[in-house]
Amino acid sequence: MADSIRSPRPARNAGPRARDQGAPRLEPLLLEGLEPGLAGDPEAGHRTEGLAFDGADFTGRELGAATFSECAFRDVTAHDADLRSVSFLDCRFERLNAPSLPAPRSRWRGVEIEASRIGSAELYDAELNGVLVRGCKLGYVNLRGARLRDVKFEDCAIEELDLGHASAMRVAFEGTQIDALDARGASFEHVDMRGARLSRVSGIDGLRGATVSGLQAAELAELMAARLGIAVEG
Repeated sequence: MADSIRSPRPARNAGPRARDQGAPRLEPLLLEGLEPGLAGDPEAGHRTEGLAFDGADFTGRELGAATFSECAFRDVTAHDADLRSVSFLDCRFERLNAPSLPAPRSRWRGVEIEASRIGSAELYDAELNGVLVRGCKLGYVNLRGARLRDVKFEDCAIEELDLGHASAMRVAFEGTQIDALDARGASFEHVDMRGARLSRVSGIDGLRGATVSGLQAAELAELMAARLGIAVEG
């Protein structure tokens, strides 16, 4: 059963040196000279490079094992597009709409996702390296068994974040609401949770290696005591 954390916005009282330690290493993404692309251009198992897709509809497209390199996606719909084992390399998504996004075992390297809405993102066993997610509304984000390196969530709303058995290094959350977090069996290193507003947490032991605020630490201590059957009074 999930535990409850009633957490307002964490206090931002850490010094610059503490906040920068282990921070995600993200490089600016520069995409220039892109040619216009059509939704019918990409094919499963093929490589697509240097195209800008504006307003394209990828709904239901079979794109398994495709590779997208240096591409931009603006106002794109990708509901139920088959993105199994797809690779996105140096790509930007703006206003992506995907009620269902099946992308297990996919690879995301040097990717920016902004102002997007994704209902259910199946990203289990995926690899995220150098990824910025900003201003997005996300429903269920399934990152079970995924490998995250240098990933930042900024000003996002996430209903349910499943990091069960995931490996995360240099991951940060800033101004992000997480209604439910599952960290059971996770491996964290330099994961900064101070900018997250948490409502419920499952698998407190999986937070080992994370940095939390003083307020969050107190709330987590209460949950740990309850799990161990320790009464805290006075």
